[in-house]
Amino acid sequence: MTGGTGGPGPLVRWRERLRPAERPPGGSALLRNGRILAASAVLAAGLGALFWLLAARWFSAATVGRSYALLSAAMLLATLGSLNLGDVLIRFLPTAGERGRWLVVRCYAIAAGTSAAVAVGFVLLAKWISPGLTELREPWSAVLFIVATGGYAVFVLQDGALTGLRRPGWVLAENFVFAVAKVLVLAVCAALAVASGILLSWAVGLVLAVLLANSVLFARALPEARPVRPSRDDDRAATRTAARDDDRPGGQPQRMARYAAADYVGQLGQTAVAKSLPLLVLARLGAEQTAYYSLAYLVTDTLYQAAYSMGQSLTVEGAAEPGRLAEHARRMLRHTAALITPAALVTVAAAPWILRLFGADYAEHGTTVLRLMALSALPNVLFGVAVHVARVRQALVFLTGLQLAFAALLLLLVLVLMPRHGLTGVGVAWLATSTVLALALAVTARRWLSGGPQHP
Repeated sequence: MTGGTGGPGPLVRWRERLRPAERPPGGSALLRNGRILAASAVLAAGLGALFWLLAARWFSAATVGRSYALLSAAMLLATLGSLNLGDVLIRFLPTAGERGRWLVVRCYAIAAGTSAAVAVGFVLLAKWISPGLTELREPWSAVLFIVATGGYAVFVLQDGALTGLRRPGWVLAENFVFAVAKVLVLAVCAALAVASGILLSWAVGLVLAVLLANSVLFARALPEARPVRPSRDDDRAATRTAARDDDRPGGQPQRMARYAAADYVGQLGQTAVAKSLPLLVLARLGAEQTAYYSLAYLVTDTLYQAAYSMGQSLTVEGAAEPGRLAEHARRMLRHTAALITPAALVTVAAAPWILRLFGADYAEHGTTVLRLMALSALPNVLFGVAVHVARVRQALVFLTGLQLAFAALLLLLVLVLMPRHGLTGVGVAWLATSTVLALALAVTARRWLSGGPQHP
C-alpha cells in the first residue's frame, strides 16, 4: 500500500531496511551497516536502561545489585563458553558461501553446550566463588541461570551471523524484541512479587529473540547468502592466495581455529575483567554500591557498544575488500568519533539527571563514576578500530596482546584504586586504561593501520 504521493508505504520501507545491503561504490555499505548496528546497540541499551530503571523502582537496591551481578556472571560464563565464535562468524561468513549453514550450526552447538556446562560448574561452586549470589541456592533460579547462560551464547552468535551476512536490520529487530519482552515480563513479575523476577524476565526475552532471529537466519539469510568477491586487482590476488591455503588439507578449518583461539584469549580476558567488576564491587563495597556502579556502567556501555558495533561493519567490509582496509579504517574512525564524542559529552553534563531517573540515591552515589566512565569512551574509539583492523588482517599476536593489555591494566588499577577511593577509583581506572592504550595506538598508528592485506 502506498501513500498519496505514490511513494512506498511504511511497511515497504521497513522491509527494504531489513534486506541485505548491497555493495555500493565508495564504501557506503561500511557506514550504512555500521550505523544500523550502532543504532541497534543504542536501542538495546536504551531499552535495557528502561528495564533497570523499572527494576530499581519495583525491587530493592540490594536485589537490583545482586541481580545485575548475577546476569553479569551469566554473560561472563557465556563469553567463556562461546569461545568468541560470534566474531568468527562476522569474520568468515562474508566469504563462506554454501559452507555458511554448516559453520553457523557447528558454532551454535559448541557455544551453547560449553556455556551451559560452565554455568553448571559455577552454580555448584557459587557459595565459595560469590557468596552474595544467594539466588543460586534456589533450584529453580539455578536451572534458569544455566539455561539463560546457554541461550545468551546463542544470542551473541546469532548477532554475529546476521552481521556477517549483511542483515543488520534484523539485528536491530531481534534486539528490540528482546528488550521489549523482558520489560513486559518484568512488570508481570513485579505485580506477582516473583522473587527471581529480574532473571526470569531476562530469560523469557532472550528465548523470544533467539526464536525470531534464527527463523530469519535459517529460512532466509543463509539460503540467500553468496560469497562476497573483491573488486580490485590486489583484492583478487589476496583472495586467490587464501583459496590456495584453503585447498590444502584442513586449510580453512585450521585457519579459523587459529583465529578463534587467539581472538578468544584476548576477548575473554577483556570481557572477564569487565563482567567480573560487579562481583568485585559486591565483595568489597556491598550490594548497594554495586547497584550504583552497575547502572553507571549500563549507561556508559551504550557508548562502548555503539563504537564496537560500528567496528563490526569494518570487519565485514574489510574481509570483503582487504586492499581497502586502511581506507575503511580511517573512515570508520572519523565517523565513529563523530558519533561518540557528542554523546559522551552530553552524558558527562547530564549524569546526575540521568541517574536521578533511577532514584535520588543513584544520582548521589553514581554521578562521579558515570562521568569518568563516559569520558573513557572517547579514547576507546581508537582502541576499537585497532581491534577490528587486527581481526581482518588476522594479526593474531597484536590482536590478543591489545585486548589482554586492556584487561590487565583495568584490573590492576581497579584493585589499587577501589579500596581507597571506592567507586570513583573504579571510574578513574576505566578512564586511565582507555587513555593510555589510545595514546600508544596513536603513536604506532602508521604501523598497525597501513600494513599489507592478509587473508580475506
